[in-house]
Amino acid sequence: MKIDILTIFPNMFEGPFGESIVKRAKEAGAAEINIHDLRKWATGKHKQVDDTPYGGGGGMVMMIEPIDKALKDLRKKNSHVIATSAKGETYKQSSAKRLAKVEHMIIICGHYEGFDQRILDSLVDQTLSIGNYVLTGGEIPAMVIVDSVVRLLPGVVGNADTPKNDSFYEDDMTKQYPIYTKPTEYELDGEISKVPDVLIGGDHKKIKEWQKDKRL
Repeated sequence: MKIDILTIFPNMFEGPFGESIVKRAKEAGAAEINIHDLRKWATGKHKQVDDTPYGGGGGMVMMIEPIDKALKDLRKKNSHVIATSAKGETYKQSSAKRLAKVEHMIIICGHYEGFDQRILDSLVDQTLSIGNYVLTGGEIPAMVIVDSVVRLLPGVVGNADTPKNDSFYEDDMTKQYPIYTKPTEYELDGEISKVPDVLIGGDHKKIKEWQKDKRL
């Protein structure tokens, strides 16, 4: 999968994309991730990417021209373009599963008061929000989208069945069963807390039944 991200703060991605699963996915060639400074496509002395809103109101609005120019350079026939915005559809695990099948994903990080509406109406394929709250910019949502999608790509997670046991994988609602590890017994506030007997009894059929029953 190829991922291009358009942002006015490219340095924000260095830490999150240089560690853990995303780093391994890049090194293994499962994901190619390119971070682009949107100001590269801006014009004028100050490389302006925002301006005041028509009709008044506080804040600034991301301009259509630099984004349009960037997409003309980056977009291909197989590209799927996403804008991150609090006005978008809520991102879910099913969204990640669909995006994991995309060959080329372009994410435009929102900022200021948001996008010129013509960008959302005419230039992107999908507008996504990671929740009903407002962030200072779309960089963190872009990181969330990339992280959740990349871990679903073939060969990225060591055990291919691992994502299938995750919360929300089946239907965006079902949560993972409780999980435990060593020690089998541990003292908490003077009382012994134990791992459920079924998990250490060795009966795999009963374990599967218990896990299924405990999913929420």
